Amino acid sequence: MPGAAAGAPPSRGPGRSVELSGRRAAGSRAGGTAGAGARITTTRHPLIEARPGELPPLPRSAWIEIDLDAATSNARLLTESLPEGVRLEAVVKADAYGHGAVPLARALIAAGVRSLSVATFDEGLELRQAGIDVPILVLFPIPPELTPDAIRHYLSLTAGDRTLLERTLAIVDGLTAADVPTDRNLALHLEVETGLGRGGVAATDVAAAAAAIEASPRARLAGLWSHLQSAGNAELTASQAERLGLASGLLEEVGVSCPDRHIAASGGLLGSHTPPFDVVRIGLALYGIVPEGLTVAAGHAAAAAGLRPVLSLRARPVRVADLPAGTGISYGPTFVTERPSRIATLPLGYADGWPRSLTNKAQVLVRGGRVPTVGTVAMDAIMVDVTDVPGDLVTVDDEFTLIGRQGQEAIEATEVAQWGNTISYEVVTAMSGRLPRVYYAAATAAQMRTVAYDLDRSGAERDRLEEAGREEEPGPFGTE
Repeated sequence: MPGAAAGAPPSRGPGRSVELSGRRAAGSRAGGTAGAGARITTTRHPLIEARPGELPPLPRSAWIEIDLDAATSNARLLTESLPEGVRLEAVVKADAYGHGAVPLARALIAAGVRSLSVATFDEGLELRQAGIDVPILVLFPIPPELTPDAIRHYLSLTAGDRTLLERTLAIVDGLTAADVPTDRNLALHLEVETGLGRGGVAATDVAAAAAAIEASPRARLAGLWSHLQSAGNAELTASQAERLGLASGLLEEVGVSCPDRHIAASGGLLGSHTPPFDVVRIGLALYGIVPEGLTVAAGHAAAAAGLRPVLSLRARPVRVADLPAGTGISYGPTFVTERPSRIATLPLGYADGWPRSLTNKAQVLVRGGRVPTVGTVAMDAIMVDVTDVPGDLVTVDDEFTLIGRQGQEAIEATEVAQWGNTISYEVVTAMSGRLPRVYYAAATAAQMRTVAYDLDRSGAERDRLEEAGREEEPGPFGTE
């Protein structure tokens, strides 16, 4: 998918020129508005939705592109890799690994995904407030005081510590109909400590914890799960799966109905070293990335090869200058030109998720070829040496790709991670919320998320639009 215009995200049709002039998209109203029929969904950042090709100009010349078709294609490939009867649960924590939780969740649900996982209470609440009504599991225990709110919003919670479980159940048992409607009960998933050393109750304590949950009139045991320590280690993952199976068996021995069991994530599925149980939680692979260091099992090789990266990071320069030999570039300086050099300044930096650890290490793409970044990564800027780019001189109209494909070349998140001595998970989840995200479906930009956007309408028209938006987005369970 080609790069988006920083001025106005265009349709990605053949022959479409990309401009950075700040001109209004076709069909937009005067003043740079979001276009007729556009609406803003209240999430952590405004989500601007409009007819394809009618999005407003981007607020800056650095942006992220999200290919929703790639995400849904990945979901289908991975679902087809599961044994019959096993459910794929999409992990959309950390803002869907930096991609945008609400748009990704909507697209995945439309593609057949039936449940979601997040890490925190407010991540689940964000999805509910956006009208998403499939089951949502919060993977990390939340403050017990928030339990009534979780019940009101039908969020399933995790219990992995006996003290916190007891406090949670005490609050649940004290609820009245005035606190939470009596038709809503707390769904709890017990995390089992199988060897990660991070959370969960011991397998031998699961029966007692389950009995405490079952004794509560307003709580029920909905799941039993754990998390792998090293998905590529066959011996270790088999041991962890055995412990989860032991916990499941102990429940059956005391007559507790065995709920959904889940331990495998992307690595566990693609590496095939652990049984899938009833549910497989898929995060990174949904976004088109295979976990670093994982040897993909032969049975999943085709699916892994077919995964398509969902995120691309692009920018256009805010300055391109010819500098003499001996010029220091950025702070320090850590780089000094050894020859007359043409240096492009891209308007993103470590505040956007491009870390200082990439100083003088990374490459980016321009005109389909690789060029080096030079100088210390700043909070809001990185510099690129474009002296050797063939053909006409590089200008502020050229589009650079930091992650993604351009021509026949591609830079993937895993390569960026290698330069920065980290992992691809960190690269994508670190992408800052201040980077605009443009969402593509059928190669056309139809949604954009920004920190803020001024509709620039008259007060009466703005009020009408906001009221219409509230009617269209009432929340998953009506107004409470």
